Amino acid sequence: MVGRRPLGRQFGWLWAAYAISTFGTRLAFDAFALIAILVLHAGPTQVSVLAATGLAVGAAVAVPLGPWVEFRRKQPVMVAMDLTRFVTLMSVPAAYVLGLLGFVQLMVVSVVVGAADIAFNAASGAYLKALVRPEDLLVANGRFESTTWTATVLGPPAGTAAIGFFGPVATVVADAVSYLLSAVGIHAIGASESRPVPSGGHKARLRPRDLGGGWRYILTHPALRPLFLNTVLVNGLIMATSPLLAVLMLGDLGFAPWQYGLAFGLPCVGGIIGSRLARPLVGRFGRHKVLVSVGALRACWSIGLAFVRPGAVGLVLVIAVEFGLITCMGVFNPVFATYRLDQTATDRIVRTLSAWSVTSKVTIAAMTGLWGLLAGATGPRTAIAVAGLLMLSTPFLLPRHDRAPSHEPDPNRVRT
Repeated sequence: MVGRRPLGRQFGWLWAAYAISTFGTRLAFDAFALIAILVLHAGPTQVSVLAATGLAVGAAVAVPLGPWVEFRRKQPVMVAMDLTRFVTLMSVPAAYVLGLLGFVQLMVVSVVVGAADIAFNAASGAYLKALVRPEDLLVANGRFESTTWTATVLGPPAGTAAIGFFGPVATVVADAVSYLLSAVGIHAIGASESRPVPSGGHKARLRPRDLGGGWRYILTHPALRPLFLNTVLVNGLIMATSPLLAVLMLGDLGFAPWQYGLAFGLPCVGGIIGSRLARPLVGRFGRHKVLVSVGALRACWSIGLAFVRPGAVGLVLVIAVEFGLITCMGVFNPVFATYRLDQTATDRIVRTLSAWSVTSKVTIAAMTGLWGLLAGATGPRTAIAVAGLLMLSTPFLLPRHDRAPSHEPDPNRVRT
């Protein structure tokens, strides 16, 4: 099983840091929206602007960070991004206590944290590839995926309880502290990491053409290009319909908030199950076959949400659809993450992951706004159905052929 294969003390520290920060993030799920509503008395338009700003502007700010991080030691960058998120998030409870918290500050904090998230995740992908052996990447990514879904199951309910007991900024404090502890864990890895050397021996400096280097690499890579288009579109369609489903269930169909929470909390167990199935399935059927078949299967569920009805039958339908979708994602995500790292040259990982993340976040923001307009014109059920139908076309964007991984000698490999 995924959880039984030892990957060493250094990976253990990295995994612990990831688990702590991920749980802190899930604990603070929708914290800024709740603060805006409960403390600043913001309306739905302001809450939507806050969410979109964090995604879109944060992604734009992160664009130059990819090439900047590429030729720097990844461990110090990860620690710096954790500390940046800690300090930035702690400004929110500090301003709240002093009676100075405002909407503009929430937007600035969401932008800084969003940009730091992208830089951290890009650096951590490169660091993971240097830290573990190529044959262990799937095991490592499976553990991260299982941790993500475990935190998703436990975090939001615990966060809601914390807000009820300790006030609206309690989960922001917990999230900030989780990044501080993550920084301590990453620093404790204690491995020797050489400074990355640019290919061709040229001096590592940020040039204007480097800003688009990640996208050029992805779009000219025969294996990464279709996977990039597939994952960006799938994630955009899933996230764009999430608020519409909330409106449909809580408004038109009259579900109680606890039923809505149950409909999306319980199926997350499927993500844990799927992440633990990923390695055995790859071992039996091969990575490319699992990537394509599960990638296609995950596209078949969302259309079912257009048929949800009031009452127990409708609730069961949503739980079943979400469980199937999330289980497929639990299998697909670690296989996809491993495949992407294997296919990406060592000196292109950070720029590639950064460009991928920036595009995904901007696409989610844009599609969420577009589907909001569509729902306003046709109703949430029709908009959800349109997204489900488009989702059925996404398997055609998956890589059709398996390709040899990029296992060139890594001069930047982390050493004990």
